[in-house]
Amino acid sequence: MIKCFLVTEKTTAELEKNVLTAIVDTRAKKPQIVKEIEKKFGVEVEKVSTLITPKGEKRAYIRLKPEYSAEEILSKLGVF
Repeated sequence: MIKCFLVTEKTTAELEKNVLTAIVDTRAKKPQIVKEIEKKFGVEVEKVSTLITPKGEKRAYIRLKPEYSAEEILSKLGVF
């Protein structure tokens, strides 16, 4: 489902709000995205918002519950 996480200036600013940004499969539904993130990283998801970009990619904004850190997840993946 999740293809990759986006790390840009804008998405890095979103980390302060505890939001991860990822490119996902266009057929992925919000509950599937929640389930995959929770299973893969052992965190709880508060909310998922999605949008289709003009390029035809599906982007997911994944807000984690306050007790978890989005920045920590990206550092585990070796982004920071």
